[in-house]
Order: sequence, then structure tokens, then C-alpha cells
Amino acid sequence: MKQLILIRHGQSLWNAENRFTGWVDVDLSEKGIEEAEKSGELLKKLNIQIDISYTSFLKRAIKTLTTILRKNNLELKFNTAWQLNERHYGSLTGLNKEETKKKIGEEQFKKYRRSWDVPPPPMQEDSKYLSNFSPLNGSIPIGMTPFTESLKNTYERVIPFYEKEIKKNLSEGKNILISAHGNSLRALCKFLFKISDNKINELEIPTGNPLVIEFEKDLKVKKYFYLDKARAKNIIFNQ
Repeated sequence: MKQLILIRHGQSLWNAENRFTGWVDVDLSEKGIEEAEKSGELLKKLNIQIDISYTSFLKRAIKTLTTILRKNNLELKFNTAWQLNERHYGSLTGLNKEETKKKIGEEQFKKYRRSWDVPPPPMQEDSKYLSNFSPLNGSIPIGMTPFTESLKNTYERVIPFYEKEIKKNLSEGKNILISAHGNSLRALCKFLFKISDNKINELEIPTGNPLVIEFEKDLKVKKYFYLDKARAKNIIFNQ
């Protein structure tokens, strides 16, 4: 049975500080390292064979993946893809979320943070945070690097990558592990679970908790479950 395992990286340093992170290449917090280790242990108990692994260009996702692979005594061999990067938060990058909400108002804050197609104002080309982006970004094709994104924009890079790269391997019966980010995984879940535009704002992906998705032969979702039941979140289907 084909399985796709999705994991949002463990808590990052900026998650702990409640800051908009986006493409800034921050590391895992101590709690995040613990979450990654626990994820590896949970997968080991389930005894799932992992055939191919994917992650983003960002160290918090890469470190989560390598921790899981080590826990399962697997070779540190994986594929990186910029398309799996977190959503780019534009000019919100680095700002504290609570302070930003107070400044711009809750309604506008919700639009920027959770709406389907409203991006924040773009990051300026001289932003101090550009120097903190992943060095792997140099391999992104010219003109493809965003300065801001909505979830819709994120979806438009994640799903073509899934269709071209990941779906092919699932079709061949391979089990896939993806270590990525809250919004790149929300985009993928929207596609896989057929979540509507007006419901996707309700979907939250917890950090460091593997989501196992099992497929039928035609790659329709058969069932899904989180391995850490205590921190599981609902996947909202389109009704």
C-alpha cells in the first residue's frame, strides 16, 4: 500500500518567538529538535519503509528530516526542492504576530495570515532578512524567487512539483516522506483532500507530528492518521 508521510518541521526558533518566518533560514529550537526525534521514534515503531525523502531548502525542515532518517537507521540521502519552501511572508517577515495584529487590526491580520489569495505587501529588495535566506536559493531559476506569497501562490508551486515528481513515485508503489512547512503542507493537503478555498483557513498542521496518508490504486486518499494522537489536528474535507 502506497504511503505518503508529511511532517511539518519541529518548532523553529522563530516559531517559539511567535514571528513570521517564511523564507528566513532559522534553525530548530530545543523543543523542535525533541519533536523531530520523537517523530523519528514514532515512525520507527510503525515500521514503515521509507523509499524516497523530500524536503525544502530551509535548514529547519532539512534538520527535521535528517533526524528522522538517523532515528530509523536510514542513509542520509534525500531530495531538496525550493517548491517545498515555506510561504514567503513578504514585509511581515520577522515581525511578531501579536504585535502585528494589534498594529493592523485582526481582520487584516487574518487576511494576510490565513486567507487563500491575499498576500502581504512584498519584502523590499534591500531587506535585512535577504542575507538570512538559504544559500541553496541560488539554484532557483531566475525570476522565480518571490517577494511575497499568498497560500494560493504557494499552492501554484507545490502542486506542479507534486504532480511531476512525487505522484510519479507514489504510482510506482514507493513510500514517500516529505519534511516541509506549515503552508507548503497546507497547500498539498488542500489538493489531496479537496479542501475548498473558504475552508482551507481552518486547517492547521502541527509541528513535528507525522501525518500518514494511505492511497488507493488510483491515488485517491484511502485513510490518514497522525502518529502523535495527543497533538493531532483535524483535516477538513470540502463539504
